[in-house]
Amino acid sequence: MVEDDIRRLCQKYSELDVSDIDEIIKEANNIEKSIRYQNEDVFIDILSDVTDEAIVVYHRRPKLKESIYQETVVGKVAKRLNEPGVYRTFETSLNTEGLLAKTQENKLIRQKVFPIRNNQRNIGVLIIEAPVNETIGEQFYFSNQEDGSQRPVTQPIAFYKNLINKLDEAILIFDKEGHLIINNEVAESYYYHFGYMEKINGFHYDNLSLDTSTFEQLLYLRNAGKWEEVAEKEIFFGETHFKMSRFFDDDTEMFSMILHDKTEIYNKEVEIITKSVAIKEIHHRVKNNLQSIVSLLRIQSRRSESEEVKKLLRESETRILAISTAHELLSKQIADDISLVSVLDLTINNVHRSFLGSKQIALEKYIDETIFLDSDKTVSLALIVNELLQNSFEHGFTKEDPQNLIQIEVTKIDDDTISVVIQDNGVGYHAKKSNRSSLGLKIVSSYVKEKLRGKLHIKSNHFGTTTRFYFKQ
Repeated sequence: MVEDDIRRLCQKYSELDVSDIDEIIKEANNIEKSIRYQNEDVFIDILSDVTDEAIVVYHRRPKLKESIYQETVVGKVAKRLNEPGVYRTFETSLNTEGLLAKTQENKLIRQKVFPIRNNQRNIGVLIIEAPVNETIGEQFYFSNQEDGSQRPVTQPIAFYKNLINKLDEAILIFDKEGHLIINNEVAESYYYHFGYMEKINGFHYDNLSLDTSTFEQLLYLRNAGKWEEVAEKEIFFGETHFKMSRFFDDDTEMFSMILHDKTEIYNKEVEIITKSVAIKEIHHRVKNNLQSIVSLLRIQSRRSESEEVKKLLRESETRILAISTAHELLSKQIADDISLVSVLDLTINNVHRSFLGSKQIALEKYIDETIFLDSDKTVSLALIVNELLQNSFEHGFTKEDPQNLIQIEVTKIDDDTISVVIQDNGVGYHAKKSNRSSLGLKIVSSYVKEKLRGKLHIKSNHFGTTTRFYFKQ
């Protein structure tokens, strides 16, 4: 019956494999045969993979006295706030000794909790419970004496406690045996949030450790010269993310632990990364949609018999591809700033490829590889360069000549000013007249002035055309 219940509950609530469940059943059978813990209630809990809550899978009642429990709790949840020791052992793999807890029937108890492990990982916990006989009240003592008595707070200690209570971090100071002698209110509130039901002052470090360390291990690392390995670390406990700093004081032999809650910062970082991933996916979908539009334009172009229509469709294709290029690069990175050379290389190649076989024109380019721009400026610049190259390819040259040349140069003038120069050695055009009639030049003028807040200069004659503009990075 015990085996059947354990197997059923483990399969229902967890992803524990057969060997894990067999190990838990073995532990339960050992408890059934053992003469230990005759006066205590003994439990085995596992963690639910669905809710991350502890589930009771086994209970042996005391053999020599009445059980704390009136009803069965097998199959029920052990909540974090009611049984902090259970969750602490699950998360740290450390024993937990004598922590106060509350039963499902709302009775105060003390628990000893031990990890059950298989293949070097936690698969459950063994819990020994006894009723609370002592009165639980306020604790105003901070240190155990050698004779077992407790020493009251003195005035200097009271001063330091008032001082550290002004801090936002949790401060815990332990004596040379590892008992907590001073802590501030922040530390008290943290552990209360973890489910500790009484004042933590006087607790041993091993009952307060939030990672896998014990006081004995820390002493060993200190004496072995390996303290830097554990002096500072990031830890997760429950849903809280801490930066933990620890140090020993050689003069007093006291040990201190400082906990800085970074949960809000961590959650914001996770949120930023999540949003960045979503934005990358949006850029990827936009790029795919734009390329679908390009494909439709190409189909339409092949079906058209009008050279004028084909020309207009080709211009539209390269404009869309210029925008698509920026979205493609943004879909592959988290940062918003894009390497300009990556975008312009693709833009220039797209325009050049669309005129292959129709005109013999050489291209030379120099683009400063250190220039990075945000997505808005990058898309605007890609469109401008696309229009200027299309204009040179279509109108700049009237005859086939191996000397036909277009040059592109993008450089930094100073720390935050970008210079873009596109020139050809073609036949030139009347800049003012063409600017009024050409859609491409209207796009160039509008984007330089309105999108980039830059200055545009065009010089064109029968020796060729030079278009130069500047803008702030």
